[in-house]
Amino acid sequence: MTQTTARGRAQDRARVAGAQDHEVKYEATKEGVSKDAVKKAVKSAGNSRKKVEAEIGRR
Repeated sequence: MTQTTARGRAQDRARVAGAQDHEVKYEATKEGVSKDAVKKAVKSAGNSRKKVEAEIGRR
């Protein structure tokens, strides 16, 4: 079993995995938008959580 370091967890939390439904749902609920809006933001801005949130804020 691989053990994740604290740095690995921090880097993982800094990203939004657009293919993982639970991450898309969490971000959609947090931002108050639809899951489709989050997926579009990930597609246009990349998977950085900060960039995704900025992209959602522009809409």
